[in-house]
Amino acid sequence: MRRLTTTLAATAMTVVAGVGVASPVHAVPADKPQVLSRWTQTSADSYNAWYSARQNQDPWAAYGFDWSTDYCSGSPDNPFGFPFRNSCARHDFGYRNYKAAGAFPANKARLDSALYEDLKRVCSGYGTVTRATCNGTAWTYYEAVKVLG
Repeated sequence: MRRLTTTLAATAMTVVAGVGVASPVHAVPADKPQVLSRWTQTSADSYNAWYSARQNQDPWAAYGFDWSTDYCSGSPDNPFGFPFRNSCARHDFGYRNYKAAGAFPANKARLDSALYEDLKRVCSGYGTVTRATCNGTAWTYYEAVKVLG
């Protein structure tokens, strides 16, 4: 009986080990570069697609995107009350994911321009005088990332 138990245990371990070796490795979807590009363009549609995905990340888990953010880094997330936080989060998303893909230098200028367009869209909701202040602040943030980012 002991011999039968040992043989069955050894057989079970071999089967389990074989299944572990034979199971497929989960590959990153082949369209990851296209999705990343689609979410980091300067348009409002691009921003909205990224924001929607950020709110519901589970369907995108296989892509292995880095969603982490420190928002506007050392600058205020809401300077003078202007809500720049989400625009900065998308900018971080682009920087982190293009760096991980080894494609950052070729995309940096577009990512910085996308930040600026996102910030200007935030500003567009204000009246003339306040919008001018907001746009000036947006330009300052853009120039900072363009030079220091």
